[in-house]
Amino acid sequence: MIVIADYGRGNLFSIAQALRHLGLDYELSDDPARLRSAERLILPGVGSFHDAMHGLRERAMDSALVDAVSSGTPLLGICVGCQLLMQSGEEFGHHQGLGIIPGAVKRLAAPQTADQQAVRIPNVGWRPLELIANGPGLDGVTSGQAMYFVHSFAPRPIHAEHVGARIRVNGEDVPAAIRHGNVLGVQFHPEKSGAAGLGLIRDFFEHRFS
Repeated sequence: MIVIADYGRGNLFSIAQALRHLGLDYELSDDPARLRSAERLILPGVGSFHDAMHGLRERAMDSALVDAVSSGTPLLGICVGCQLLMQSGEEFGHHQGLGIIPGAVKRLAAPQTADQQAVRIPNVGWRPLELIANGPGLDGVTSGQAMYFVHSFAPRPIHAEHVGARIRVNGEDVPAAIRHGNVLGVQFHPEKSGAAGLGLIRDFFEHRFS
């Protein structure tokens, strides 16, 4: 059973629709005890880093998620849910994250006037991935596959081995998938990215973690 962390800030309908389409059992929960006992977890997110962390903390879900990951529970973070995996975020000031993956969430580079490939911020639309490393959820992904993005900030892990895929935005290589052990965070929305995105969700939750 997959438990979707319901802290009032996620696009729950689209994620639930994707899981139903894949035939995966799920439930929504804001109960810290249920998060700690879950077999699999999804951490969704919409909006700002600070507001999302506030939603987790006021329900005591932040420590529950960290405990679950530490005990080996696989977790998939989506969009802002991916960003929350980092140590800190710089949106509307400096704010502490879950600290599961070392690094910070920073704003995307602004477009340059002379750049014919400039991307308007927020970055909205389909962008091709450059695959950096395989792993649970990424084994079926190939470079050039496009995923759907909606964001102005992105995670910047300290360690290169935590970057699974990236995109190019305004002259910067931006991490689009971050990973660490039983955790995968994706800055894009796999539930809105067609067959490739659904395949990523299925592969991650069908992977046998040791």
